[in-house]
Amino acid sequence: MNILSSLVRLRIRAAIVVLWTAFLPLACSAAIRYEVSLAHPEHHVFRVTMLIPDVAGEVTVQTPAWNALYQIRDFSSHLQDVEAFVGAERIPILRVDKLTWRITATGTVRVQYASYWDEPGPFSTQLNGEHAFINPAMILMYAVGSQKEKVALSFGDFPREWQAESALLDEGCKIVFDQPVCREDAATYDELVDAPIEIGKFEEFDLSGVSPRITVVVHGDNWQRKKIDEQLSRICQYQIKLMEGAPFERYTFLLHIGKAASGGGGGMEHANSTAIYTPADEFLAGVGAHEFFHLWNVKRIRPASLEPVDYTKEQYTRALWFAEGVTNTYASYTLARTGIWGKQQFYADLSEQITELEARPANGWQSAEESSLDAWLEKYSIYNQPDMSVSYYTKGQILGVLLDILIRDRSDNKKSLDDVMRELNMNFARQAKFYRDSGDVQATAEKVAGGSFGEFFQQYVAGAIALPYENILNQAGLTLHKIPHKRATLGFSASRDTGAGLVVRSVEAESFAAKAGLHAGDVILKWNNGELPRRPERWAMEQNPGSMLRLSVRRDEKELTLEFRLGEVTETFFQVEENSHAGEKARRIREGLLRGETQAAGSN
Repeated sequence: MNILSSLVRLRIRAAIVVLWTAFLPLACSAAIRYEVSLAHPEHHVFRVTMLIPDVAGEVTVQTPAWNALYQIRDFSSHLQDVEAFVGAERIPILRVDKLTWRITATGTVRVQYASYWDEPGPFSTQLNGEHAFINPAMILMYAVGSQKEKVALSFGDFPREWQAESALLDEGCKIVFDQPVCREDAATYDELVDAPIEIGKFEEFDLSGVSPRITVVVHGDNWQRKKIDEQLSRICQYQIKLMEGAPFERYTFLLHIGKAASGGGGGMEHANSTAIYTPADEFLAGVGAHEFFHLWNVKRIRPASLEPVDYTKEQYTRALWFAEGVTNTYASYTLARTGIWGKQQFYADLSEQITELEARPANGWQSAEESSLDAWLEKYSIYNQPDMSVSYYTKGQILGVLLDILIRDRSDNKKSLDDVMRELNMNFARQAKFYRDSGDVQATAEKVAGGSFGEFFQQYVAGAIALPYENILNQAGLTLHKIPHKRATLGFSASRDTGAGLVVRSVEAESFAAKAGLHAGDVILKWNNGELPRRPERWAMEQNPGSMLRLSVRRDEKELTLEFRLGEVTETFFQVEENSHAGEKARRIREGLLRGETQAAGSN
């Protein structure tokens, strides 16, 4: 991907008088072209035509196995009726494997298929009577070996009152609704699938006082334009200044808020846009600060282990603790430094991350790099249990703060993690180069601070040695308090299984649940004679230790009733606070973290 490319946004209103029930011929023959029909959106089916020119005997087409999330999701499972034609003649198409079809032909090959999608969320694709949100990799095949060749995309057959928005590279990838046009400088497949598309009824506006231009598209309700404008403007202005300029000409926030976000949540970064789903605008600032900083960290300051993109299999990297976790660090820095958060909110967030990390027994053996490698296991519920894994988001965010403090301490607060990010941006992103996972991060930090970080990276990034919170936080005039807290515990874990309901995954030995006869594999039918809680562990946190729980379960085609008391567990909460007795240097470092400033002793 040409990571230095600028951006063009095409917005074409469906109210233009055009031929909506048929596609017009494309103006050139060099590019692979996609024509997508949204006829009868209530059926949730995209009708896709893929035109492959100049086939010389054989062509192989594939559907990606993954995109956006680090999960193998096999988008081919959504396909129906795959056919191939040359002119009006149907030709044989051979299914090779779950992703791949082979076509023997000469000339322009036309591949046609249907793709069913009705899944909300920024990582998915949805077509219904209200709108279409499209991650293009989920509906568009590619010709093997042609991912770097130019493509063109057109849509048709949708309601006249709908409009469209997407951030697309100015190398020429145009979404065209009236006359599909293929330019000589068309974008590549890789670039196209990194630009999600919203089609439907929505409101849009440009952020105030931000340059280059940033457009906000909102589909949904439960939001205030003034609030979104003010918060996103602050976030974007700060981060652009921090990184010494924007790597785009135009950028797009695709927001789904309120009912439009029902069933989906979170955010997904792209080269020149982000898609965010949130139940209300009050949650937008945190997600927006994270996703916008991805413009630099991961989309341009990018680990070599993720390049080039291979859509057919997992791509393993040790760098997600930095690409995602340190992006979390900068989301919290941004909120504090722009005044969206007060400093107590910053401390509370850091406290929450430390509490979450230390509550997971896996923290004793899984390193930040190992957590990054294992990202592909996150779709399995057992992997996400506290005994099995830690989050590279959480551990990476904490490591980012600790590394920042160490850099500031060693340099007498003359340098910071901000300088590391700018160095990486200058030496890798702006040079169109990719960095060597943790190796180049360490080397850059050492260059900035003027000393070795070998022990830090070996023990705390590559290794799982206990993080020295107290010692490092003290260098920033901060203290860490441990607060014990007793709460109820179920004594078992359970998760939802499609078609089966709530299934018991494991039962703790010697727990009241085990003594009552609960077994792993039991299917829970009733919970205290009522409906099943959506999140059993959260339900338990709201109960008192010793309270009774009555379960109706199915085991081996039999229904059983089990009754037992909730257990008790003592948790440790961590609380970050300012040290009122901190020395002058530590206070300067603390203020530097909060304000994003560097200043040596005695300087003005």
